[in-house]
Amino acid sequence: MSEQISLLQAFILGVVEGITEFLPISSTGHLLVCSQMIGAANTSGTYEIVIQLGAVLAVVGFYWKRLWAKVSEWRQSPAKWAFKEDSSPARFWVSLLLAFLPAAIVGLALKDYLDLILGSRELQVYIIAATLFGGGIILWWVDRPGRLPAPAAKESEQTPAEGSRDGDSEGQAPVKSAEVNLTYRQAFWVGVAQCFSLIPGVSRSGATIVGGLMVGLNRAQATDFSFFLSIPTLGAATIYTLLRSYGTLLAVSTWQTLSVGMVVSFITAWLAIGWLLRYVASNTFLGFAIYRMAAGVLLALWGWYYL
Repeated sequence: MSEQISLLQAFILGVVEGITEFLPISSTGHLLVCSQMIGAANTSGTYEIVIQLGAVLAVVGFYWKRLWAKVSEWRQSPAKWAFKEDSSPARFWVSLLLAFLPAAIVGLALKDYLDLILGSRELQVYIIAATLFGGGIILWWVDRPGRLPAPAAKESEQTPAEGSRDGDSEGQAPVKSAEVNLTYRQAFWVGVAQCFSLIPGVSRSGATIVGGLMVGLNRAQATDFSFFLSIPTLGAATIYTLLRSYGTLLAVSTWQTLSVGMVVSFITAWLAIGWLLRYVASNTFLGFAIYRMAAGVLLALWGWYYL
C-alpha cells in the first residue's frame, strides 16, 4: 500500500468516478474497492469524495442551459417568492431543496458511523458486496417487466423545456431530456430514498432513480432529476469533506493528483451522462440490476480470498 496516491492511481480513480457516479451501480463502492485493488493510499474515502467535484461540474456544464433558464424564469417572475406548488416559478428549486435536505440531515447525524465504515478496508468490502447485491434485487423489482410502461424512443423527449437540448458540443449529438415537474411530496420521498445512499455500495443515483420510479416518474424523468439532485448533494459532500479532512487529503495527495482525478472524472462523467440519457430512452435498468448482483457476488469472493 503506497503512502501517497500516484498520478496513475489518480487517473484510474478519476475514470472510475466519472463512469460510475451517475450510473445506478455505486461510485463510492467502486472507488473504495478500486483503491484497494490498485494499492492506493487509504484516505478513508476523502480523496474519492473530493474528486466528485469533477462530476458535479460535468452536470452543471451539461445542463447549464436548463439551469440558467430556470434561474431566469424565477428572477423575471413577479411572483418569485410565491411557493404554491401548482404555479410557483420556484417549484423546481424548492423540489431540489426538499430532496436534498433528508440526506444532508441524516448524513450529519450518522457521520461517526460512516467514518467507521470508511476507515475499515475489510468492513468496506463486505458491506459494499452486500449492498451491491441487495440494490440489484431492488432495482430489478422496481423496474421489473410489466411494472412500468415499456421505454419508447421519445420517452426522454417529453415536454422539453426551452433551451433543453443538453450536451451541445462539437462532436456530440444533442440530448433532449425529460422536463421534470415533481410535486413537493414526490421530491421529499426521492430525498428520503437518497438517504440510503449514505451506505457505501447503495449508489446515490440508484437510490434516487428507484425513489423517482416509486413515486410515479418515468425512467427518463427519474434519471433527469437524479442528475439535478447530484449538484447540491455532491457539492455539499465535497465541501464538507474538504473542510473536515483537509489534513488527511494533504497527507496522501498533491495538487497534481487532485487535478488529474477531477479533470478525468469531469470528462468521463460528461460522457456517462449523455450515454445514460440515451440508454433510458429505450431500455430498462435490468442490465444494471444484473451487473450489481454479479459484482456483489464477485466482490464477496474476492474479499474472502484476499483479505
